[in-house]
Parts: sequence; C-alpha cells; structure tokens
Amino acid sequence: MRIQLFAIAAAFALSASASHPSDSVSGQYYRLFAPLTFYHSVAGSQLSIASDNEDEVSQAIDDALMHVYLTRPDLVEVTESEQQQSGELRQDIIEQPATVETIDIVALAEPIPAMPEAEPVQVVVEKPKFWTRKGDGYLQFMQNYVSGNWYKGGESYYSAVGSLTLEANYDNKAKWKWENKLEMKLGFQTSRTDTVHKFKTNEDLFRYTGKVGLQAANNWYYTLQMLAYTQFARGFKANKPQTFSDLMSPFNFNVGLGMDYKVNAMGGKLTGTINMSPIAVNYRYVDRTSLAKSFGVKTDRHTHSLTDFGSQVTASLEWKMNDVVTWKSRLYAFTSYHRAELEWENTFALRVSRYISANLFLFPRFDDSNVWDDDLGYWQFKEYSSIGFSYSF
Repeated sequence: MRIQLFAIAAAFALSASASHPSDSVSGQYYRLFAPLTFYHSVAGSQLSIASDNEDEVSQAIDDALMHVYLTRPDLVEVTESEQQQSGELRQDIIEQPATVETIDIVALAEPIPAMPEAEPVQVVVEKPKFWTRKGDGYLQFMQNYVSGNWYKGGESYYSAVGSLTLEANYDNKAKWKWENKLEMKLGFQTSRTDTVHKFKTNEDLFRYTGKVGLQAANNWYYTLQMLAYTQFARGFKANKPQTFSDLMSPFNFNVGLGMDYKVNAMGGKLTGTINMSPIAVNYRYVDRTSLAKSFGVKTDRHTHSLTDFGSQVTASLEWKMNDVVTWKSRLYAFTSYHRAELEWENTFALRVSRYISANLFLFPRFDDSNVWDDDLGYWQFKEYSSIGFSYSF
C-alpha cells in the first residue's frame, strides 16, 4: 500500500520523464519523472517537528519528493524561488476576474388576444320554397264629353274599369309544375243617350286557369290544362231592357290534354307559355234558357248545356318592349270540327310612373256558334283605353 501511494504521489509531483536509464526498480520508476522542481513546503514539512499534513496522500507525496531530493539531486533543475521569479505563464488570464455569463430576459411577446367564447349557433333548416305568389291590379277611368250641338255628333260618357290578377305557382325544382291564375275584371259606363240604363257593364270577367305539368324535355311539359270562366253581373245594350248575358250564362269549363312550351326569348323580355292540346273537352252551361240559343246551346226546358270534343291551342305571353311599354297577350282557340271559337286579348300598358299607367285594350273574337251579323259576320271586336292607378305585388 505504501509503494502504491508513493507511485501516485510521484506522478502528481514530477514534471517530466527521467533522462538516465537504471537497472534497478527505482531507477525504472524515476526515469518517468525528470526534471524536478524543489518546493520549500516539502522540505519544511519534513523538517518540522509536527507535520501540518493530516492527509495521508499529501504526506506520501511530500515523503516521495523529499526522498528524490536527497537521493537524486541531479534530477532537480528548478527551485521554487526561480519559478516564482519567472512569473506566471498567463498572468492576464489569472488576474482577470471570473466572467459571469448573463442572460438578458427576452421581452415577452404581446399576449394573444383572448378569443371570445363561441356562442351556440342555432341551426335552422328551412324547407325549399316550392310556391311563388304574385299579383297585379289597376283601377282606371275614361271620360268623354261632347256637347249636344257638336258638329260631328257623338255622345258623352264616363267609364271606370278595375282588374285584379292573382297567381300561385308550384315548382318542385325537378319535374312537376302546377300553375294557378285567377283573373277578375269589372267595368261600368254611363252615357247620356242611354235612357234605359243608368249604368251598364263594359268589362266583366271571372276566369280561372290551371295547369299541371310533367317535364318532358327542356322547356316542354306534358300538361293537363283546366279553364273555367263566367262573369259577375248582367250585360245590357244601350236603350234595350233585355239581358244579353249574366252570371253562369254562359259558364265555360274546358279541359285539355297535351304539351306545354315555356317561352323565354329576347334576353328574357318575352316570356310566357304556349299550350297545344289535341284532346280537349269544352263544356258550356247557360242558366238562362232565353240566352241559350245566342251561345250555341240547343236546349229544351230540361237541358242548359253543350259538350264538345275537339282540340285547342292557348297562349299567354308578355313582352316588355322597354322600361315603359309592356304588351300582354292571351290567345284561345278551340274547335270541335263542327264549330270554332277564337279569342285574342291584347293589352298595351304604358307606365307613366310607379303607380300611374295607361292601358289600350284590343279584343277581336270569332265564334261561329253565335248569331250572324250583317256587318262583321261571326267576328266581334272590343276596344277601350284608360288611365289610372296600378300596383304590382
């Protein structure tokens, strides 16, 4: 144990290997540790009566160095005093105060703005809107005054006409369509030359048009069309007391099966429908027996109706010529191959302002079941113009 401690102490104390070989064990050992430095503390420790080294390892080192100083002084080349005079190897590093690394505190980043708590969202599921509704109406007036001595003759009169059209259409955005249209018109006029009637109707219509269609291709639909119409009040002629028409006299109900074409042309300015029904049934009822013959119904006291089978064509078009003028047209043609009926209604609307408009109404009609006229034959014609209030919704 003593030899091991001696070896460890010598290894820490010596500064170079020995330069002279030796055959003894100690010579081989010292060969590793030369040259040496003479330290005063080692000699002082050995010569002192009471040693300050209480550590066994430090005492062993001092003993080893003292042994070398005494037995091999040739190995000692530098004394401790000489070494101190030469100065430290890196005095600048030794004298420099210890560097303390400082870490700058990184500025805290702006705090992320607190996100508002998400409020619960109520999910509302709306059913598709298959129905569309619209309507329009007007109330217009016409006045004409002619003095009794006017050189060209004529008569004064006042007239008023009101109209209301309502539509409710169903479209399931797939194949089926159901269109409903209700038209109501009623107008009155008065004239000085009519001494029998203070007022009489000049426009009277109550008409329903319904269509059920199944899409065939693009704008074509297989269609079942229903048409029913009559009037509100009794119809008279000037200075004649008898009634020429009345509610349910006549009443017409028509059903046609065929094809319907949806018109959309001229950039959307011309719209409407054209219906062609090669199979059609027309039912006509006349409540007043006295009027049956004038409407082509051959009746007795038990029969008031007429049923015809044939074909028909109907069309309903609207052409917005510009922002001011609009043309609305309705065509109805039916033939039973024994008789024919044709109606062509034309309304030219001139919009003066948002609520003011002027109308020109032209209505030629052909019906060979009616009484022959010496001037026009089976043709009939109606025309009027008016101005007044109008409103669409």
